[in-house]
Amino acid sequence: MLNIADTLYDWCREARPFALATVVQVSGSAPLPPGTALAVNADGTAVGSISGGCVEGAVYELCQQVLADGGTPALTRFGYSDDDAFAVGLTCGGEIEVLVQRVCPTTEPHLAAALEAVTQGRPTALAQVIDGPEGLLGRTLALLGDGSAYDGTLSSAREDRAVAARARALLRAGRTARTEVGGDADTCPERLSVLVHTHAPRPRMLIFGAVDFAGALSEVGRFLGYHVTVCDARPVFATPTRFPHADEVVVDWPHRYLEGTEVDSRTAVCVLTHDAKFDIPLLRLALDLPVGYVGAMGSRRTHDHRLDALREAGVPDDRLARLHSPIGLDLGAHTPEETAISITAEIIANTHHGSGLPLTRGTGPIHQPAPDTLASATRTAA
Repeated sequence: MLNIADTLYDWCREARPFALATVVQVSGSAPLPPGTALAVNADGTAVGSISGGCVEGAVYELCQQVLADGGTPALTRFGYSDDDAFAVGLTCGGEIEVLVQRVCPTTEPHLAAALEAVTQGRPTALAQVIDGPEGLLGRTLALLGDGSAYDGTLSSAREDRAVAARARALLRAGRTARTEVGGDADTCPERLSVLVHTHAPRPRMLIFGAVDFAGALSEVGRFLGYHVTVCDARPVFATPTRFPHADEVVVDWPHRYLEGTEVDSRTAVCVLTHDAKFDIPLLRLALDLPVGYVGAMGSRRTHDHRLDALREAGVPDDRLARLHSPIGLDLGAHTPEETAISITAEIIANTHHGSGLPLTRGTGPIHQPAPDTLASATRTAA
């Protein structure tokens, strides 16, 4: 639902009830991920999308019905229609499960606080019960800021704490995901399926080396939603004028800047310096940090020399295995712009565990299930 946070926040401030349809599960090939939402208010105004157009009309009618009669939340499944390609269904061949519920802002003040935090760009997690006892379906719990405290009530204090712990781990990882909670004496007696919507600061892309390739990469990185930093020790080259698409341009020795800046499991480190006196201390540090991607530009000969130098500097082979070098996918790129696409394509594939192969070479669903996000989030938090 955070995809329409601005409008929902306005409706909450105005205390206007609305119907909310949320994608809670995706099977096979479907256009939009879990957490995407469509909402309809009493005036019939609709905002958002859950399928890219395939089933919007049917969901809109369900929202109007739930809003009018104040009915209980309902789970509805939409899939491909073999008999009529224009019938209600997903022509892409997948299936989605949608939770449709009525939301009254006056009874859930924590929802307005969470939506306000999202509109202000602050870290936020909103846990939504999508399966469980009828009385809990659709209920929400909000975590704001660093996630140290939560607001809202699902059922019992023990239940709330269990859900908040899962949501906190996902917020740290910056991931929206479905998770199962409860069903045992140690957490809570009721077994719940919870969809945790998260809004985290933009992931960082750290580009080292103020070269032409860095200019193109900073533009593509920002387009993909990264907070882009270009760093170089040479002030004549590291200027905001040369890199207008970067969020910040830093003049400093690369390894010294990396040592003092904040990174996480979503950070992409791209080393474009082509100079061993910068590369080796920088990569030695980067490969020891919990970042998501480390890539270095250079020929295969440069790569071999770089590996030898890193081994001499004491970097073990399990760390060296994390290095993407030569950087990027084999797209036949020549220009800085093409090379930037090659690099970001590899970052995307690495992030989502994609093969990097042409889709014509594959079989099965195009949209693969996400990896076990909660498990990875818990490992990151440990």
